[in-house]
Amino acid sequence: MRKLVSSGSHLEEPIGFSRACRIGQNIAVAGTAPIANGKTVFIGNVYEQTKYCLEISLKAIEEAGGSIEDVIRTRIMLTNIKEWEQAAKAHGELFSTQRPACTFVEVKGFIDPEWLVETEIDAVVSE
Repeated sequence: MRKLVSSGSHLEEPIGFSRACRIGQNIAVAGTAPIANGKTVFIGNVYEQTKYCLEISLKAIEEAGGSIEDVIRTRIMLTNIKEWEQAAKAHGELFSTQRPACTFVEVKGFIDPEWLVETEIDAVVSE
């Protein structure tokens, strides 16, 4: 059975995506950008943008019936890989106990140039 978690974005239907999708025990959270009420938040701050994106993703996992303990993989995409330590600090504060597989990659850019980071999370719900 498929369970979808909405971000509330007006773009979900025309693009054909959800914030998160759960099938069975698996939860995948879509790329999550630092947006609140349609506006970019924490402009210029990689640490705060990363923390915010991860927190949004964790809320989606909870809404899908999972928890932080179920997270098995995170992906951190940055426009400037030289700032990876700030993103890593935010990640470490949230996941120091769970220690999921984690990948940092540099990308050319995002839809909004004020986004310095975007995150993705995968989880498998424990039985």
